[in-house]
Amino acid sequence: MDLAIKGKRALITGGSRGIGFGAAQALAAEGCHLHLAARSSADLAAARDKLAGYGVEVHCHAADLSDAARAVALARECGNVDFLINNAGSIPQGTLDSVDDTTWKRAWDLKVFGFIDITREIYAGMRQRKSGVIINVIGAAGERPVASYIAGSMGNAALMAMTRALGAESPEYGVRVVGINPGGTATDRAVKRLRERAEKELGNADRWPEFVKKSPFGRMATVEELGSLTAFLCSPLSGYTTGTIITVDGGASSRRA
Repeated sequence: MDLAIKGKRALITGGSRGIGFGAAQALAAEGCHLHLAARSSADLAAARDKLAGYGVEVHCHAADLSDAARAVALARECGNVDFLINNAGSIPQGTLDSVDDTTWKRAWDLKVFGFIDITREIYAGMRQRKSGVIINVIGAAGERPVASYIAGSMGNAALMAMTRALGAESPEYGVRVVGINPGGTATDRAVKRLRERAEKELGNADRWPEFVKKSPFGRMATVEELGSLTAFLCSPLSGYTTGTIITVDGGASSRRA
């Protein structure tokens, strides 16, 4: 399917691995030029090599986006991008008592305030040009909060609110703002942890799928599924979608506990 976005430019934070790279791959396949941001220069170089066959421009930006000044500088360096995919950051598990202030604030500086800092810059330019799409990759815990993941639940809920608030205003300027809430996703990092657990508990790392058999459809979501959705939401085929959150968790958040 031609999504009619060939030649557009996208900035993807956390774009070297996982869901971010899945989005990069899907957009590159549609002919979009890319700016990828992540902390690791090596991971960015590897991502660029994997995208070489698509014939699009891939610019890499090694940056710690928990630093507000660096996040703003990145947004300005990338110029007039058509799409912003906010994806960088993860928030650790833990209860109110177990997550200390330093850990909590460091995680929010990247996953919450990092989204805010970059969006503030990019959204201003999009409003002036009266075009653009912002996709916030958030997390399903924002709509189904749990005390054992309190910092993540609260941070995700805040980003969901930002998405809905901006996405309700943005049509006045020809801009769309949409959120994606992934559930369990088979990123390289997630599979590595499951393989380590399977080796420890079952004596065979290749048996890791047994730990997700009770998930919807008996598996986790794939990064390709999340990437394809991101590309579709960026496209004019989804041109009336804004101010909403799309949950990709196989229906898990709608099930009774």
